[in-house]
Amino acid sequence: MSSEFWRLRTLVYLGLWVLIAAVTILARILPLSNPEGGWPAPDFLLALTVAWVLRRPSHLPALAIALVFLVEDLFLMRPPGLWALAVLAGTEFLRRRQSVVREMNLLLEWAMVAGVMLAMSVAYRLVLVIVMAARDPLDLSVGRLVVTIAVYPLVVWFLQGVLRVRKPATGEVDELGRKL
Repeated sequence: MSSEFWRLRTLVYLGLWVLIAAVTILARILPLSNPEGGWPAPDFLLALTVAWVLRRPSHLPALAIALVFLVEDLFLMRPPGLWALAVLAGTEFLRRRQSVVREMNLLLEWAMVAGVMLAMSVAYRLVLVIVMAARDPLDLSVGRLVVTIAVYPLVVWFLQGVLRVRKPATGEVDELGRKL
């Protein structure tokens, strides 16, 4: 296949991810009520981004991830760039381990992703404590993290089954002949 096809395909997938991110951010800023005592909504954008980076890291460049999560920070009135930095660090950590994850089953991948999400959340919360910034109640933050980790396999199923973004096959190469 030609290199133009690969570049177009990558741009289409990047555009699709940005569109999903925009819809997700819009849904989070809408004034929808959560029933008292119910579980918080999961962070679908985080789960989708992590799953996508582990499957096709070339589709989501670091700059795109940083910009989308910076926009999310601004819309959700969080400290600008702090969560974006945590997500960027977590996704880059996972991007570097993509070749190892290719050989893992979903259970091991899920455990690794849970550890990375936990580290991102703790680092984010720790910085907020250090600078004495306002933060969500601990039970809400932990609940959101638990629910996000719990829905990760569903996000992976959606990504692979509906959007057809799968892990590269052994020996698969990109448009420049580099091993994926």
